[in-house]
Amino acid sequence: MSKRRVIATLVLVAFALTGAAYAQGTATGQKPFEPQVGQAGKDVVWVPTPQAVVDKMLDMAKVTKADVVYDLGSGDGRTVITAAKRGARAYGIEYNPDMVTLSQTNAKAAGVADRATFEKADLFETDLSKANLITMFLLPSINLKLRPKILDLKPGTRIVSNTFTMEDWQADETATVTDGCSSSWCTALFWVVPAKVGGTWNTPSGALTLTQSFQMLTGTLGSQAVQGRLHGNEISLTAGSQKWTGMVDGNTIKFSSPSAMTATKK
Repeated sequence: MSKRRVIATLVLVAFALTGAAYAQGTATGQKPFEPQVGQAGKDVVWVPTPQAVVDKMLDMAKVTKADVVYDLGSGDGRTVITAAKRGARAYGIEYNPDMVTLSQTNAKAAGVADRATFEKADLFETDLSKANLITMFLLPSINLKLRPKILDLKPGTRIVSNTFTMEDWQADETATVTDGCSSSWCTALFWVVPAKVGGTWNTPSGALTLTQSFQMLTGTLGSQAVQGRLHGNEISLTAGSQKWTGMVDGNTIKFSSPSAMTATKK
């Protein structure tokens, strides 16, 4: 979807500035910053994710207090703040310094400033390696530009997007929110970064050759055709009548079912 089409449908999106941010501005005698739906940004215009979709995105990702969440293009901070309320340590990456200040005020008002951090930064230049969950509401072209960087993250890193896809990297899960979302932006998409397993592996049953397309696998085991799927480091394969499940650990795959078998990369 083009930026022009996004702007054309902005009238469907509603935004309410928090009372805390307004109070801070009036107390200093200055007009408080009020973000405008559709305001231009470095890479995309700003449109807030409906809160019901934020909740669904974080539900799909199963956010816990053990998570480190990075929200790319964090806007008014609502996704970061919601993740912090669930106990996660959450970081907002936002290029607009006024939005960063607004987000910090909103986090303080929500009582999560100790777990919600906002940084004025370029999302393409940000180190994402510490995140185990990345959230975003960006255009498909931006998602596609970020995709190689995301696919190089640690296997098992979760990605969740409002509405926009990763092109031919199909989502592992998709859900549409009908309760509490009446705008055009009511779909949540979820991915898990897969381990990299393409190539040939030695196994007791012969050579295992795998061709990988994101989380989907095809190939051969000896003379048998193989189909499979990855979920982070978890791998499942079907070869003939046998189904194998295991874990990828670098250049080793340890299969545990239906029986123990170890594959090593050639």
